[in-house]
Amino acid sequence: MTPPTGRASLFALVGFIGLCQLSGMTASALTQPEVRGWYLTLAYPPGTPPGWVFPVVWTTLYVMIGTAGWRIWRRVGTARVMRVWGWQLAFATAWSPAFFWLHSPLAGLAVIVPLWLSIAWTIRAFAPLDRIAVWLLGPYLAWVSYATYLNAGFWWLNRV
Repeated sequence: MTPPTGRASLFALVGFIGLCQLSGMTASALTQPEVRGWYLTLAYPPGTPPGWVFPVVWTTLYVMIGTAGWRIWRRVGTARVMRVWGWQLAFATAWSPAFFWLHSPLAGLAVIVPLWLSIAWTIRAFAPLDRIAVWLLGPYLAWVSYATYLNAGFWWLNRV
């Protein structure tokens, strides 16, 4: 497959980043009432950042995730490795409803652990293809590692 060039490649990049941002916006829109309500009633684990940090970090990460996916897509098209990338995005989208909609840090853990594993799997699959794509996903894995700690902390401190 010949990688797209010029405008086609630029449109594809916008599409990849847009898909990631849409994923985040959808999850956020669905759970916003719970963020402003139920979440505020929880005991917070040490190191929980202020609420404004989350949208800033996720917006940045989604740009990086989309760019990494686009870089690999330009090399391999719709090959199996892109399905791995898709799974991590699906888990990332599912986490907010699991945690917030269900009012369940335990359900959040049930999603965030496979999310972390799918990011690691994506990085491993991307490694032989594009080192920049791998570096773009590094902060994502680091953030989700931190988020896993927070999620576990919320579960532990708010068990009923």
